Amino acid sequence: MLEPKRIGALDIGEKRIGVAISDPMFWTAQAYGTVDAVDEQKAFEEIQKIIKEKNIFRLVLGLPKNMNNTLGPSAQRVLTWKERLETIENLELILQDERLSTVSANRILMESGVRRENRKHVVDQIAASYILQTHLDRGVK
Repeated sequence: MLEPKRIGALDIGEKRIGVAISDPMFWTAQAYGTVDAVDEQKAFEEIQKIIKEKNIFRLVLGLPKNMNNTLGPSAQRVLTWKERLETIENLELILQDERLSTVSANRILMESGVRRENRKHVVDQIAASYILQTHLDRGVK
């Protein structure tokens, strides 16, 4: 049976990529997992697999702009990933300003009582959820 269509989000970092997916009604974002980003080809293949398995038709990429609205090395990494993801058929890609999403994710984890040493394992997927929920709250389906 085919999965219902979903929207996904990526928080692309140097070492890890956080992944979040929507519910089938596009109301809520859920943390899905983390992909090791050190081996880019392996990471790309794993992301492709998630897109296919979860029937993701739109992928929101967090674009980490600097506070003065310029693009630094982290944003360039996201743009490189966008080019690579554009090779996947029938996948809509959206760039979304994600300034402070990781800060917000860390704050949520601290307020939830997650110990510092455990935060690094989930902060990227929480940041991806934050990015996706922001997109979903805009009502864009």
